[in-house]
Amino acid sequence: MSTVVLQSSIPDVPVKRGKVRDVYDFGDQLLFVATDRISAFDYILPTGIPGKGELLTRISQFWFDRLSVENHFLTTDLGRLSLPAEVTEPLQGRSMIVRKTQVVPYECVVRGYLAGSGWLEYQQSGTVCGISLPAGLQESSQLIEPIFTPATKAEEGHDENISFEQMQADDQIGVELAEQLRSLSLRIYAEGAEHARKRGIIIADTKFEFGLLDGKVILIDEVLTPDSSRFWPQEKYQVGCSPASYDKQFVRNWLLASGWDRNSSPPELPSDVVEQTAAKYSEAFRKLTETGRCTNDQGSSFSEFAD
Repeated sequence: MSTVVLQSSIPDVPVKRGKVRDVYDFGDQLLFVATDRISAFDYILPTGIPGKGELLTRISQFWFDRLSVENHFLTTDLGRLSLPAEVTEPLQGRSMIVRKTQVVPYECVVRGYLAGSGWLEYQQSGTVCGISLPAGLQESSQLIEPIFTPATKAEEGHDENISFEQMQADDQIGVELAEQLRSLSLRIYAEGAEHARKRGIIIADTKFEFGLLDGKVILIDEVLTPDSSRFWPQEKYQVGCSPASYDKQFVRNWLLASGWDRNSSPPELPSDVVEQTAAKYSEAFRKLTETGRCTNDQGSSFSEFAD
């Protein structure tokens, strides 16, 4: 089992630490380092998932290479940063050098199925983020067509779902950019969901992030990973319940059953939960990449994560 990396370190370089990623600022470029941290219910858990950061990075790279949309990914070759080997060694395999953009301050969420907070809202009002849906849908029902439901980006705590009209009314966004973000999000989701379906995975919903570079909208951050999406095994999917999942819902379920009050420091995860969660991330990677083998731009194989 690989060493768990809960926090990276690059001396004398500005860094912003998110729930999972450490983002280092190198001027016109950023270094995204995916740690093995895992979060749930707005808490970073004390237990990491071995190999998780590497798998998230490689799933994102797979999609950046595949999707027909401009994105911020440049390379995984850390030699371009001219850092000492002892600094870059722990970062290999879990890092991406990307273009710096002006980040759009919204999560661009696309839902193809009725799940999570959308299902809870639908039961109360027949809507999801203010969008009316047909009566009689059940939990995990596939929607007639995917819907775009943006959310505010919270530095801490939980993102807040808003209506598309609220997004359009934001002076930072406006009608034209909002419509462009919606169109792009729905197109990327459709493209990704089609590929995943052929590999036995249902992408029930996902969130995208975008940035502006020289006035152009490009895809940034992670994309279509088990952390940013709800992945369901196609063979286990059924309407009327919450299907088995490749994402961290497995961890959430354990936490809910553990007696934790969700208002204090979260407990350590037991080893079997850690191992099963790591296996789910690995299986998602293996299925999405067909054979479990792809290579980064240094020519090294990713196949060790598919075994």
